[in-house]
Amino acid sequence: MMIYKDKSKSVEERVEHLLGLMTTEEKAGQLIQPFGWQTYTNDQGNITLNESFKQQVENGGVGSLYGALRADPWTGVTLENGLSAREGAEAVNIIQRHAVEHSRLGIPILIGEECSHGHMAIDGTVYPVPLLLGSTWNVDLYREMCRAVARETRAQGGAVTYSPVLDVVRDPRWGRTEECFGEDPYLIGELAVASVQGLQGERLDQEDAVAATLKHFVGYGSSEGGRNAGPVHMGWRELLEVDLYPFRKAVEAGAQSIMPAYNEIDGIPCTVHTELLDDVLRKDWGFDGLVITDCGAINMLASGHDVAADGLEASVQAIQAGIDMEMSGEMFGQYLVQAISEGKLEMHVLDQAVRRVLALKFKLGLFEQPYVDADRAAEVIGSAEHVQLARQLAAEGVVLLKNEAAVLPLSTATAGRIAVIGPNADQAYNQLGDYTSPQPKSKVATVLDGIRSKLAVSQSGHAGEGIDGHSNSEDQVLYAPGCRIKGDSREGFEHAIETARQADTVIMVVGGSSARDFGEGTIDLKTGASNVSDNSWNDMECGEGIDRMTLGLAGVQLELIQEIHKLGKTLVIVYINGRPITEPWVDEHADAILEAWYPGQEGGHAIADILFGEVNPSGKLTISIPKHVGQLPIYYNGKRSRGKRYLEEDLEPRYPFGYGLSYTTFNYSEPKLSAESMTADEKVTVSVEVTNTGSCRGAEVIQMYVSDVVSRVARPAKELKGFAKVGLEPGETKTVAFDIGAEQLQYIGRDLKPVVEPGQFDIHIGRHVNDTQFAELTVEEA
Repeated sequence: MMIYKDKSKSVEERVEHLLGLMTTEEKAGQLIQPFGWQTYTNDQGNITLNESFKQQVENGGVGSLYGALRADPWTGVTLENGLSAREGAEAVNIIQRHAVEHSRLGIPILIGEECSHGHMAIDGTVYPVPLLLGSTWNVDLYREMCRAVARETRAQGGAVTYSPVLDVVRDPRWGRTEECFGEDPYLIGELAVASVQGLQGERLDQEDAVAATLKHFVGYGSSEGGRNAGPVHMGWRELLEVDLYPFRKAVEAGAQSIMPAYNEIDGIPCTVHTELLDDVLRKDWGFDGLVITDCGAINMLASGHDVAADGLEASVQAIQAGIDMEMSGEMFGQYLVQAISEGKLEMHVLDQAVRRVLALKFKLGLFEQPYVDADRAAEVIGSAEHVQLARQLAAEGVVLLKNEAAVLPLSTATAGRIAVIGPNADQAYNQLGDYTSPQPKSKVATVLDGIRSKLAVSQSGHAGEGIDGHSNSEDQVLYAPGCRIKGDSREGFEHAIETARQADTVIMVVGGSSARDFGEGTIDLKTGASNVSDNSWNDMECGEGIDRMTLGLAGVQLELIQEIHKLGKTLVIVYINGRPITEPWVDEHADAILEAWYPGQEGGHAIADILFGEVNPSGKLTISIPKHVGQLPIYYNGKRSRGKRYLEEDLEPRYPFGYGLSYTTFNYSEPKLSAESMTADEKVTVSVEVTNTGSCRGAEVIQMYVSDVVSRVARPAKELKGFAKVGLEPGETKTVAFDIGAEQLQYIGRDLKPVVEPGQFDIHIGRHVNDTQFAELTVEEA
C-alpha cells in the first residue's frame, strides 16, 4: 500500500509521501477552487459532468470546488433546476468518484460551501442571520445550531464551510452588517469559539463535522464610510485588541481555515498582508491550517488595489504572503505553473501551500471516505428537529425595543380583529437574509402566517382549524402590503388604510430586504395576492455590496406608518431588516416595537409566539442603534476621548448596546467582589443576585463590563468581559458570578503587548451597558 493511502500513518507522513509523487501541475491544481455548480449539468436529477471539468481533473487535478450545491440567482440554480437533498449528495458522489478514479493519484476534492445561517443549498434549513443569532446571547444554543448545520452540510458531501463571519461592525451602513454578530469583540469571540466547536465537532473525519473558515481576516467591518471592501484606517493596537481578538479565540479553539478580507489596512491589502498572515497568524498564534482567498481577491491586487502589475505578479505576491488556495481559481490556475517555470516562484513556497491543502483533506478523512450516504442526506437535511431549533433561535434573538403601557403581549382571546400590514408581512424572501437558497413558499412562515396560525390554534385547539373545523383566522386577521420596501409608489395606501380601519390592533411589518432577485413575481398592492409576472422586481436594500448612506426606512414605508397611525389604533411595529433602523418618529409614536432582524424560515412563528406571549422576549442588542445617522460611529466601546455631542445632538444612542425589554421585570442586587484587591496573576469573583419581580417566567442576560479608571493608553469607558443568560420563574432569585483575572483586565500596551496595569478598575454589572451598578477593584503591584 502507498504510504499516503495508509490511514495508520500520521498526517505528516502521508502528506510528505504524496507531495513527493506530485508533478508541478498537480501541485498547482490542489490550490485552485473552481465554481462547483459549473462542473455538471442537471437534467431532472440526472447528473452529467461537464467535459471541461473532466479534462481539468485528468490534466492535473482540482483541489477544491466552491459552492457545488449553492443555489441562488448568482449561480442560476433554482427550485426547478436545482438538486434535492438526496440528489445533491448523489451529485457530490459523482464528482468525487471522477476525481478519485480518473486522476493519476486519486486525490479527493475538497467541497466548500456557504453556511453562515444554514447550508446554502436547496432543502437546507434556513436559520436566522448572525445579527439575530448574536442577539440571543445564548452561546450554547448557537453551538447546537452549528452542529446541525455541520450535519446537513456534511451529509451532502460538503467538508468545509465559509463561516463564521467574525467581523466587528463599526459602521452599520455597511450592507454585510447582517452577516456579523455585532459590535463587541468579546461577544463575537465567545460565539466564534462556539462556532468552531459546533461545526468541527470532536473529530473532523466524522459524518457530522466540517472545517470552519474564519472570515474576513481582518478589519472588514471597519471600512471607510461603511462601504464594502473600502480602505481601513486602523493602528496595530486596535487591530490586536478589537478586530483580531475573535479570530485569535477561534484559532485557539482549533479552527482549520481562514479567509483574508478584501480590504486594505493602512495601504496593505489583507490578501498579501505578510505581517498578518505570517507574523501574527502563523508565528504568534501557531495556526497551521489553510488560508483561502475570498472570490476574486487576487484579481483585485492588479485591478482595484493596484499593488501588482498583472495576474502573474498578483499570484506570486499572494502565495508568497501565505495564501494556500484561491477561491475561483482563476489566477492560480493560469499563473502558478508559469511562475515556477520562469523562476519567479520557488518550489518550496508552492510545496508549503500544497502541504496545508493535503493535510486538511487527510484530517477530514476524505481519502478513506470521499463519498456520502444519499439516504442519510434525505433524512438529516431540513429535519423537524432542525426546524424547531430555527424557531427557538429566532424567538430568543428578537428584541423588544418598546412596549408602551404593556400593550404586548396580545391575547388570542381578546385581541379582536388584527390588521397585519406592510411590505414584510407576507414576503418570505424578505425575512431570510442574504446568502439564502431558493425556498418554496410552504417552507417559510411569514409573520402573517404565524399570526393566522396562532389564532386558528387558539380558536380550535388544532392548527389551522376554526371552531367549526374550518379556518376562520382569515376573518380575524386582515392583510394588506401597503407599499414596497423601495420606490415611491403609494398605490397600496388606500387599501392598507381601509384594512387597518376595520381592525382593533394594527401590526405593521416593515424594514428592509436582502433578498436577491429570485424573479418569482410581484405583490398586488390592492389585494395582497402574489401574482407571477414576466417583470421580476427587487427590493434589496441590504446585503453584500448594498451599502447605504442613511439608516432610515427606504421608500414610503414611514409615510405609510404615519397614515395608519392617524386612525388611532393600537400600533405595533415589527422591524425585519439586516442593519439598525433609525426612525425617531416611529420610536415616539408606536405603542410597541419589535426588532426581528432577518429571523429565518421559522421567523413568522417565532414573532407570533412573542406577540401573543407564548414566548417572553429575551433578545438583547449587540449593536447600538443611533438616533440619527450623523451620530455614527456610535459603537458603545469607543474611546472616552471621542467627545460628548454635536451641535444638533448628543452621542447617546436611541437604544444602547445590550438593551432589550421583557414582559417581566428583573431586580439586581449590588455586585459583590470576593476580594477588593488582587495582583495581576490572581483572580477574584464578582457576583450579583438577580430576581424576577414580575408575574411571568423570563430570561435575562446579565452583562459584566470592566472599566480601567486610569491607564497609560486611552481606553473605552466600559468593555464587555462576561455575560450569562439565565431563566427565572416569577419570584425566583439566582446568583450569577463571573471570574475576573488578567484576561478581563488587560489591554494592549504601548509596546503592543498585553498588560495589566496596577490601579483602580470598576466592575459593572447590569441589564445593558448604560444601566449598571459597579464595585471597585484595586489591582496591586505583584
